[in-house]
This record gives sequence, structure tokens and C-alpha cells, in this order.
Amino acid sequence: METLTHISALRERLAEVRRKGLRIALVPTMGNLHAGHLSLVRAARRQADFVVASIFVNPLQFGPGEDLDSYPRTLVDDQNALTAEGCDLMFAPSTAELYPEGRTGLCNVQVPGVSEGLCGGNRPGHFDGVATVVSILFHLVRPDVACFGEKDFQQLAVIRKLNRDLHFGIEILGVPIVRAEDGLALSSRNGYLSAEERAIAPRLAQCLNALKDSLESGTAPAEALRVALAAIGECGFKPDYLELRRAEDLGPVQDDTRDAVILVAAHLGRTRLLDNLKVALPVA
Repeated sequence: METLTHISALRERLAEVRRKGLRIALVPTMGNLHAGHLSLVRAARRQADFVVASIFVNPLQFGPGEDLDSYPRTLVDDQNALTAEGCDLMFAPSTAELYPEGRTGLCNVQVPGVSEGLCGGNRPGHFDGVATVVSILFHLVRPDVACFGEKDFQQLAVIRKLNRDLHFGIEILGVPIVRAEDGLALSSRNGYLSAEERAIAPRLAQCLNALKDSLESGTAPAEALRVALAAIGECGFKPDYLELRRAEDLGPVQDDTRDAVILVAAHLGRTRLLDNLKVALPVA
């Protein structure tokens, strides 16, 4: 696997790939790779001839007081993991490489509507940072397909709209959540959990599964969500939100909605956990 850190070298290498008529896939990450990230690489390999994974801890998507400085950076381990998965190229630019004139006054890409509420409400500016760096990566790599995990379900919806509205013409592939054996959705931030918290953390997914069963059996959404929110709190979590939205566009659930998604963000100690679960709502 090649590792490149400069935009000029990336463009030159990918120009060679395009001249050969090869299909290019992009897997954008912030590094500290786990099995969930590697499932994206495998999905990309099935979709394309040449797989590019980016490693970049993007400061634009971290708010004041968030974990930018402490976010785990494990570049050598990431290189080894990507090599083992058959990734062709790792692009690991510095902040100065992507933002050479600094972050002050930088063009800002906003994706209205779908970025509002949920994590967008709890982390102001977060999705502007995501949309901006993803736009840069799309422009630099010009992939045919890009793979994103469904664990960050709102992020995936933001990127789909970004791709559609700005006519990037990229196939956006959502890859299912990878979970530990006990059900916890894999995340780079799971490493912040203490041993005691790690034992409690799978209960979040258990609460979502109970909520899914309740909704699919016909319980009114407001009542089902009330019970689930109380259960999440009793398990020791401090929820930011627990909501039921339309799966297709994260809009409000209507009487005729059948495909929905439960979305939750909750703190356990100093760790903020995200999870979601798709639901087939019954006919009223």
C-alpha cells in the first residue's frame, strides 16, 4: 500500500489510475481504525478496482471543549490494518496541507435541513466541518464510489444531500453498523470507556432493540419513546436525544411512514455514544 501526504502527489497518482480506466473508491476516516472502518474498506474493494482511505483528524468538526487534542492518533497501526485489508493508497495529509491558509476565513460548506437537530443540534457547526472536509476530499480524489458507516446515520444523510445538491456524481454507499459481540456499536471513542462503563455500554443497544420491538408491535411512538428514554436513563446514560425519524431523509414520521430509524446519542461518563436502529412501522 502506498502512503501519500501531499495533495500534488495524490493527484498525480490518481491521474495514473484513471488513465488505466480503473474505478476508484474512497473511504474517509479520522484514523484509529477498528473493525467498523475495515468493513468500509472491504465494501470499497467489492465496488472498485482501486481503494483510497484517508486518515485526517479534521479540526473543523470539533467544537470548543471537545476532544480534538486527545482524539487517538494511531497512524502506524492504521497503515498496517489498511495494508492487511488490501487498501491501495492511504492519504494522510497534515492540517496545513488541507488548510494552507489556516481555518480563519475558510470557505464553509453547509447542508441545511438534514444537518439540523439530533447531533447537529447538540454540536453546532459539526456538520459544516464534516461537509467542508468531505467536499475537499471528493474534489481531490474524484472517486466513483465513497463508503460511509451507517453508525453515523445523520452524517450519512448529510453526505448524500451534499453529493446530490453539489452534483459530485459519486455513488454513496452506506455500510451497516459493526457491533461487538455484546451489541455495542464500534466507535473510536469506545476507547474512552472505563472497564465499568464498557460493561454498561451494551445496554444502549439493548434499549434500542426493546424500543424497536415495541414500535413494531404497534405501541404509539410517543409512549414507546417515553418508556425507552426512561430505561436509558436508568441504565446510567445521560441522553442527548432519542428520536424516531423517517429513514429516507430524517424527516418527521408521518401516519404513512413505514421505514423509520431510531437515533440516539447518550453520554456514559465522559464518552458520547451514538447508535441507531431501523424500524418497520406497522400499518395503522
